[in-house]
Parts: sequence; C-alpha cells; structure tokens
Amino acid sequence: MPAVVDRVIQQAMAQVLGPLFDPEFSASSFGFRPGRSAHQAVKQIQGYIKRGYRVGVDLDLAKFFDRVSHDALMARVARKVRDKALLRLIGKYLRAGVLVGERLQPTETGVPQGSPLTPPTILLNGH
Repeated sequence: MPAVVDRVIQQAMAQVLGPLFDPEFSASSFGFRPGRSAHQAVKQIQGYIKRGYRVGVDLDLAKFFDRVSHDALMARVARKVRDKALLRLIGKYLRAGVLVGERLQPTETGVPQGSPLTPPTILLNGH
C-alpha cells in the first residue's frame, strides 16, 4: 500500500490519465471505470440475451498485472501523454520496489497493486 502522500499524487495522476484513456476502452468493459457498475454489466448481458446471444465470457486474467512489462506499458502511455515529467513519475512508481518484510525488492515487471493508479485498467484497458 502506498503512503498517504503517494496516494494523493497518484490520485491526481489518475484524474489526469483517466479522461485520456477511458474514451478508447471497450463499451463492454465495466471493471473499475467511473460511472460504470456491475449492475450495468448485468443489464448489458440481459440485453444480449434478449437479442438471442447465448454465450458470455467473463475474464479475470490471473497474475496479469504482476507480469506487465514496464517498457511496453510506458510506450503505450507515451502515445497519449507528452509530458516528460509525468512519464518519469509514472516510471518511478513502477520501479519503486516492494517492501517484503523488511526488505525492499526491486520491481522489474508488474504494476503496483492497491494504489489509485491501479487497477491498471486505467492505463491498459481498451485497444
């Protein structure tokens, strides 16, 4: 869990990044999106059933966010974000490491969990 100051900074970053990326997300994506809920997802599925669809898929990719390539993520973010200082800050949060017991372990892949910037769907969802 990030410290309070980190959470405030990350929340500010999420408020800037969200509107840049959210419009490109799939209309069928409901997880962790502002103004979207599980109830809306169910309603959309019910509409598909009424139209004759009989197969639905719910995906939860186990360990996906633990294995995100920092380089690939930053390349995607850099397509939309031109502010070099913001990109550096995002990179620092990605590489900040994880405290395991009393040891700081480097984070060479994956995105931090439990912060306002995660779930990383804010950065990765969509196309």
